[in-house]
Amino acid sequence: MDNISLLERTDLWQQERQEAIKALPRSGKAIQYLGKEFRVYPGTFLPFADSHPLVNNFHINPGESVLDVGTGSGVIAIFACYKGAGRVVAVDVNPSAIRSAKYNVRQHGFEHVVEVKQSCLFQQVGQDQFDVITANLPFRIKPAHDIVAQSQWDTDFKTNTGFFTEVGKYLKPNGRIYFSQANFGAIKEIKALAKAAGFSVHSLGSTVAKEVDKAGYAEFTVFLIKRMELESAI
Repeated sequence: MDNISLLERTDLWQQERQEAIKALPRSGKAIQYLGKEFRVYPGTFLPFADSHPLVNNFHINPGESVLDVGTGSGVIAIFACYKGAGRVVAVDVNPSAIRSAKYNVRQHGFEHVVEVKQSCLFQQVGQDQFDVITANLPFRIKPAHDIVAQSQWDTDFKTNTGFFTEVGKYLKPNGRIYFSQANFGAIKEIKALAKAAGFSVHSLGSTVAKEVDKAGYAEFTVFLIKRMELESAI
């Protein structure tokens, strides 16, 4: 498959997914995700295989604090609780995502652990620092025409650039970042941003998603990102 057909197939799949997100019933839709049920309201990114590698591979020590950036329906934040997080802050710029995440946090019984905030990246996070930061941001550098498209496309790469420009302020000195990307996304650009910000990047695990295409070309990966000085100290 050549690069043009790959991008064309990706465009078609992502556009169909955006329409499906907008067409969800007003009462929301129950979604099964990694053995647990979540409710998603219209306008909220649907839980999908793109975050499977992150949820399956991220490690939380008991009591650690977690910041989930771009929480969507809250699945990553909630799985952080199941893994033993002592405190989780989940942020998203999309008000529909905030509604979905708050509902799911209540349904899973983690209101005492998770604080859900509407925030563009770190704007409403305050001065806190976290042991772990998770992020499932839009994969592709492509103009987004509305807030639903913003869950998949990053206009002028502003969201990803802003993340790496600011993330160091919110990460504890020995903290770690778990970051999702796709083989049809901006992996080279992400690695360059991380390196420029003083971070190392290592792949932890991947998932091939045949839901996107029967040929199974779509591959999602989670990266472990740490400060470079941590590695040099080992």
